[in-house]
Amino acid sequence: MTGPGNSMLYSFLLFVITLSLQQMHKEKLASTELYTILGGFVSSLLFLLVLTFIGNFQESAGSRTGWGAVLLAESIALVAASTVHRVCITTCFLFSVGLLYEVNKISGIMHRKVEVKSKKYN
Repeated sequence: MTGPGNSMLYSFLLFVITLSLQQMHKEKLASTELYTILGGFVSSLLFLLVLTFIGNFQESAGSRTGWGAVLLAESIALVAASTVHRVCITTCFLFSVGLLYEVNKISGIMHRKVEVKSKKYN
């Protein structure tokens, strides 16, 4: 059984687990430069999970996900990054931009595949 409901639940649970682990290990993540970059990457994963949650929630409500969802998800991820280290905020933003680019690219590919299949059966 799949669909927006299950994906929404999974992304929320993964968000809570990832955020909890990040907060449990924030002293370690702030200890060296490499770990600080890792802290920013973990925060960008939080961005991706929140964006997935919001997108699935909006899809189940019948609306499309737009820039408002992206800004909200990024704000949440940046606040989480700020609890670890100041540099995590910057690296989180940069990694999030990269992830958003890739998600947008994959989304475009998937929409084209759906359009081709629907034209085939019409």
